[in-house]
Amino acid sequence: MDQLAKRRERLSTVERQLAELQARYDLAMSRFKFDEASTVQREISVREAERQSLAAALPAPVAPPEPPLGVVPVISRARRRRVRRRT
Repeated sequence: MDQLAKRRERLSTVERQLAELQARYDLAMSRFKFDEASTVQREISVREAERQSLAAALPAPVAPPEPPLGVVPVISRARRRRVRRRT
């Protein structure tokens, strides 16, 4: 496995851990367990710093190609039905 693949794998692992930590933080805050929440917040900041350094080391993702230019259809407005008055 080459270095780039290892870095990408580690980045995905760190992002998964960040999601789990964020869920734990939200749960602790909703249960008013602020000591636990602050501990988790410190872990989140460490993982976030690691994620940023890993993301900076990887090349930028390739953007998908733009769709070809063409005619854009215009959606017509729905018309009101005329009510016929009976006389």
